[in-house]
Amino acid sequence: MICPKCKYKSTSVVDSREANEGRSIRRRRECEDCNHRFTTFEKVETTNFIVVKKDGSRESYDRDKVERGVWKACEKRPVTQQQVSEMIDRLEEVWSASGKEVTGDVIGRDVMHALKVLDEVAYIRFASVYRQFKDVESFKQELQKLLDR
Repeated sequence: MICPKCKYKSTSVVDSREANEGRSIRRRRECEDCNHRFTTFEKVETTNFIVVKKDGSRESYDRDKVERGVWKACEKRPVTQQQVSEMIDRLEEVWSASGKEVTGDVIGRDVMHALKVLDEVAYIRFASVYRQFKDVESFKQELQKLLDR
């Protein structure tokens, strides 16, 4: 590991512990040259799958694309970066366990359901884009379902 301060190529691990409910390892490191301490995180790569789009085309999964969509829905809402990261981490584990290919519909549906638990306003925002409501009536019906809970 290269020191972020002096760029020396050798560091030692001072402390190591589980983080993120055992999904990653947090390591405190110290540069062997300048003694600068910094933290790194190590986690298993779970995002090595292909997304099958509605038109049948395929593309590599892009976490940033999902995260941008979630943040658009969560704009000006009391949702933290940690909540969003943990939500996407959990979803990625499910998607990667389901095989090498996941449909865009499954990803959209799963994000929508996870947002419903996280923040109801963000859920409605995401659902309005994901479901592409054809008219105000279908939007009202979805909102009424949420209100009836």
